[in-house]
Amino acid sequence: MSTADNSKRKAPAGERVADYFDGRLGIYSLAKANMRKIFPDHWSFMLGEICLYSFIIIILTGVYLTLFFHPSMNEVHYHGSYVPMQGVLMSEAFASTLDISFDVRGGLLIRQIHHWAALIFVAGMVVHMMRVFFTGAFRKPREINWIFGFLLLVLGMFTGFTGYSLPDDLLSGTGVRFMQGAILSVPVVGTYLSFFLFGGEFPGGDFVARFYSIHILLLPGIMMGLLVAHLILVFYHKHTQFAGPGRTNNNVVGMPLLPVYMAKAGGFFFLVFGVIAAIAAIATINPIWALGPYRPDHVSTGAQPDWYMGMPEGLIRAMPGWEINLWGHTLVLGVFIPLVLFPLVLGAIAVWPFIEAWVTGDKREHHILDRPRNAPTRTAFGVAWIAEYMVLLIGGGNDMFAQYFHLSINAITWFVRIGFFAVPVIAFIVTKRICMGLQRRDHDKVLHGRETGIIKRLPHGEFIEVHEPLTQARLHTLTAHDQYKPAELGPLVDENGVERKAGRMEKLRVKLSKGFYAEGNQITKPTVDEYKEIQAGHGHH
Repeated sequence: MSTADNSKRKAPAGERVADYFDGRLGIYSLAKANMRKIFPDHWSFMLGEICLYSFIIIILTGVYLTLFFHPSMNEVHYHGSYVPMQGVLMSEAFASTLDISFDVRGGLLIRQIHHWAALIFVAGMVVHMMRVFFTGAFRKPREINWIFGFLLLVLGMFTGFTGYSLPDDLLSGTGVRFMQGAILSVPVVGTYLSFFLFGGEFPGGDFVARFYSIHILLLPGIMMGLLVAHLILVFYHKHTQFAGPGRTNNNVVGMPLLPVYMAKAGGFFFLVFGVIAAIAAIATINPIWALGPYRPDHVSTGAQPDWYMGMPEGLIRAMPGWEINLWGHTLVLGVFIPLVLFPLVLGAIAVWPFIEAWVTGDKREHHILDRPRNAPTRTAFGVAWIAEYMVLLIGGGNDMFAQYFHLSINAITWFVRIGFFAVPVIAFIVTKRICMGLQRRDHDKVLHGRETGIIKRLPHGEFIEVHEPLTQARLHTLTAHDQYKPAELGPLVDENGVERKAGRMEKLRVKLSKGFYAEGNQITKPTVDEYKEIQAGHGHH
């Protein structure tokens, strides 16, 4: 019989390492608190993951590219593998980009993965923010996280702009010239800002090096900090979820982070990486060798920025070339006004959560999402904002639309000028009417059930359509949303007969509240009594 003392046996190496770090970092308690965190299972929540994974891919491929890129505007003669460019005078930045494309093993694929991932990252950010917007996921306590997301979108746009400006090719140089012209239009300080950014007269000799530092250090560092803060707040506030049986503001129904969610997230990361790599391998983007190095006196035909910068370009292309001469100085309104409108149009969507909270006066926490149809004013505003963006995107590519659709470029420009004011209004009205119609349909479904398409003849000869009652789960989904009552101004005379003067902001809030929630702006949910009466057979077939 063995007399060995099993209590003194040495623990496995992995356990000893875990114990070592737990004694210094407290990883056991941290893991216990967070590794079993529940995440709801809905496809729309994957949009945020696409943004995260695209950002990781951008970082990984960007690190690889920095090993071979030379951010210098020193002029050299090219002697690389691309024969048509041999002997051409160009900057070191352009030459090193050609070397990455033709002489570095896998360089062209990594370049294209990096660029495509950047495009998908910004597109994913827009779609993810629209999902958050239309479902009301920005409400208390997530207003700050909404701002973090918006800042990530804006920084992503400018990081992408500085990135595709680095190769110093003819297309990117045209974009930088466009930006420099916008900076010069700023009264008083525009010239100083331009000289500071470019180190002298455009194009100067430093802008590639400066853009390089901004692109790989400043903006990504800020974005990394915002991203970490964003994820921390997602964990802290717990995840939102759509209405359903058993789902309340106090719980989350879904899968634990480990092992189920992490396994799915890991697989989804490689799926996103694979799709981006496939697109990069098949579809060429930014072929700088076909454009040539930048020269200030040249502009390539059909010069277009990446899609997310098409909106500011559309503003400038659609704006008439107005100028004002004051005291010997020229104020270029044709560029300065679009420069002012750009942050206003972009930021209109960012301030909506605070406007809605002020109008409703709702101080509660919200962890259950809305169906877009149940918030018709919010949904209509979001669609109007998207319509505005699309109109300006058409303006940013007016020459390409004119060429490929055989239209007059002047007609397209006038469409953008008129559509800038008209299209969002039309989109708002149409979307709101659609939401109201969908609310009416849900109202009828709750009371009468689902139409089966079966026609039945009653004994007295009447033909009716048979309706199938909805399940309790479906009834809950259709009736779980809150409905706000429009605010009232309140008595203007108190109990002592003293008049109270209502302020302008109070009157504005009441008017907006009635515009949001008064009769004609939402369909009242069926009451329990109405439902019971219908189900009892009164007026129901």
